[in-house]
Amino acid sequence: MTTTGQLNGAPRLIADGLGALLWIIAFSLMLQPLATDFYLASLPAIGVAFSASPAQLQDTLTFFALGFGLAQLAVGPLTDHFGRRPALLVGVLLFGGASGVCAIADSMAMLVAGRVVEAVGCCTAVVVARSIIRDAFTLAEGAHVMARASTILSLGPLFGPILAGYLQTWFGWPAVFVALALFSAILLALVWVHLPETLPGQNGDALRPSYVLAGYAEIARAPMFWAYALPGALSYASLFVFLSGSAQVLISVLKLPPHYFGYCFSLAVCGYLGGTMVCQRLIVRRGVEAALRVGAWLALGSGLGFGVLVALGLHHWSTVVLAQFMVMFAHGINMPCAQAGSTRPFPARAGAASGLSGCVMMVCAMAAGLVVAASFDGSMVPMSMCSVALGSAIFVLNRVWPPRRQA
Repeated sequence: MTTTGQLNGAPRLIADGLGALLWIIAFSLMLQPLATDFYLASLPAIGVAFSASPAQLQDTLTFFALGFGLAQLAVGPLTDHFGRRPALLVGVLLFGGASGVCAIADSMAMLVAGRVVEAVGCCTAVVVARSIIRDAFTLAEGAHVMARASTILSLGPLFGPILAGYLQTWFGWPAVFVALALFSAILLALVWVHLPETLPGQNGDALRPSYVLAGYAEIARAPMFWAYALPGALSYASLFVFLSGSAQVLISVLKLPPHYFGYCFSLAVCGYLGGTMVCQRLIVRRGVEAALRVGAWLALGSGLGFGVLVALGLHHWSTVVLAQFMVMFAHGINMPCAQAGSTRPFPARAGAASGLSGCVMMVCAMAAGLVVAASFDGSMVPMSMCSVALGSAIFVLNRVWPPRRQA
């Protein structure tokens, strides 16, 4: 098994001899988009099964986002204290068990409760994946590895919604959560067999309340943390606009069949896949900061473009797919850079920095989802206006508060 020293001493082996580690990182990060994307085509059917309103259905996303965001504040210090490997094993077990609970849920309350536990397990996997990258790589290398892992994880939201649409059509919505539980079992086996401990040394103070609070205060005071974390959070919020509203708009308003929704979502995810590939090239040729500038321009263009198309009256499924494609393309550039950069200044508190970054991201996403759900009027207008606002905010933030080069 590869040791921590080998990871830190020869990070470029990620491309040659550490393929299993790359897939573990990618699958851990993949839990989040699968948990939010995979069941979207089933939302209308869940609403019928439980006689739930659109606002109640939104709770399955909102409380997931809330649990994901808040849990990271505790998970980060836990991984700094106990190590990455045991934390990831527990997190994946939680996710799989909670997915099973969701599959047998007989009420909206039970389904939402299962989603909250899913969020805790999911956020543990994501925090650990980001912390492993911080443990083993420099900023540029880490961003490049994150982009490569993001290219792999895009396969989940690319093909997952198609599979989920057919599972919904053939077996009903519980089958979607059974599939998530099976995926977590695969990841659990990979972690058990192949994951080394990458934490250089356990932090004995990591769980002491005063140390935790002081650590979060130190991270929150660091301008470079926000210069990376905020663009990433707003970028994910711009994506969450579509996660919250696209199923209702495409299926309920534009009358798209559920299994076609999966294809439309997968077409949009191709934008994320393309964005991560472009991100890798930009990082190698021009650096992380330049890549974020390109991502900010694309975020602005995608948001404004969606608003213009809707204002012109092009209320068609292709408008939604095109807009989501462009937003996800920008996200594919912004997110790897933001996640790698936000943890870089904090070698002793990488887990805490990863947790706080993820918490900020989910708070922004939850706020965007609530706005979309509360303003839904049976049209595409609320989604487009939120997209315009978030794309503009990412661009302005990058100009006002640009990140600086780090080692």
